[in-house]
Amino acid sequence: MFDRNYERFERAVSLVLLLLMGVIVLAATAELIYLLYQDLLSPPGLFLGVSELFQVFGLFMMVLIAIELMSSIYMYLKDKVVHVEIIFLIGITAVTRKIVILDSKDIDPFYLMGLASLLAALTGGYYLIKKRPVEK
Repeated sequence: MFDRNYERFERAVSLVLLLLMGVIVLAATAELIYLLYQDLLSPPGLFLGVSELFQVFGLFMMVLIAIELMSSIYMYLKDKVVHVEIIFLIGITAVTRKIVILDSKDIDPFYLMGLASLLAALTGGYYLIKKRPVEK
């Protein structure tokens, strides 16, 4: 009895999370479209400055991260298994997004080393997950 109720609860929460992620993806995509529209139509015209490019790339990557999170929730609902390699890919994408939007003027070298270490650890973990023997 408890197991069945827990599974229903878990499924309901996962569905709510999936729905909320869908709303977030739509809102972030609309914001990206608005930002591009605003930046491209403001003077000097069809050219984006460096700060606008970083802002657009950061928002674009945030939408990609949200889509990957949606995919992860959906796959959990479908398979009842957390797909670890997708979680690693989301982490790698999030750290990469952080690196892309960094302001290169005021960066602490230790902060960069920390990001590099985190990216190396995530990449190494992803590599090990992909190289593990497949269970039958």
